[in-house]
Amino acid sequence: MNNESAVVDFKNILETLPDVSAAVAALTVLLEFVIKDTSETIQELDSNIKSVVEALNCVDCSVTSVKSACELFMRFITLTSLDHSDFKECKRVLSQRGKLFLERVSGARMKIAKLGHTFIVDGMKVLIHSHSKVVYQTLLEAYSAKKRFHVYVTESGPDFSGRLMHQKLEKAGISCTLILDAAIGYVLEKVDLVFLGAEGVVESGGIINKIGTYGIAICAKEMNKPVYVLAESFKFLRLYPLNQRDLPNELKHLSSRVNSKEHPLIDYTPPSYITLLFSDLGIL
Repeated sequence: MNNESAVVDFKNILETLPDVSAAVAALTVLLEFVIKDTSETIQELDSNIKSVVEALNCVDCSVTSVKSACELFMRFITLTSLDHSDFKECKRVLSQRGKLFLERVSGARMKIAKLGHTFIVDGMKVLIHSHSKVVYQTLLEAYSAKKRFHVYVTESGPDFSGRLMHQKLEKAGISCTLILDAAIGYVLEKVDLVFLGAEGVVESGGIINKIGTYGIAICAKEMNKPVYVLAESFKFLRLYPLNQRDLPNELKHLSSRVNSKEHPLIDYTPPSYITLLFSDLGIL
């Protein structure tokens, strides 16, 4: 398997399995690459994987989560190589551990949903932003528990991914309303809590997420509304931005438009605006 075939496999997973996150799809491709790779030394394998990671980061998708998941996988390889001096044994153990790691991250969303839905009670009104698979799963879990609540979904320009979220919620039978991004301040005064997903969680405890998240968090804090972030642990990123300007350009735009002057697709929300962070490791 070369870089081109890895990218093709990655795109196929994203297209055929829409419920699978970009990060999990990238990890699946990396694990398959390790199994099929013909390298004869750990240094060669490490170099080949880095090359594939660079290729995956150039695909137009959620670059932030793919970057963090790939970083975890690379650190995982380094630790494995220190445990075993024999390359064949190292590769066998790496594949075995990789499968266990992939199983664990694949089940992260459900763990978060089981934690998060307990904060929703009958009669609540919830505000969500854009389209988030883990937020959707949490709302489904609350609905399955026979809780009665209403969800406000932002349209989330410029790609209007909130419309897809609204359609999915309606199809699932969950009471919901699609609102304009500009109507957040108007709606927040009757909302009980805010649920947000995250493309990445940085070292400060802040999050990188769809553009508009920061504005929602500011309004919510001003109105004393709790902001709960739901994010899998493989989205924890080795990055420490202090403001919006510190975000790398490759995270702000799609890979094919990194140097464009288009509006950024993500923003940074400092930890001071977040009430709780739910992950598969627990509530932080």
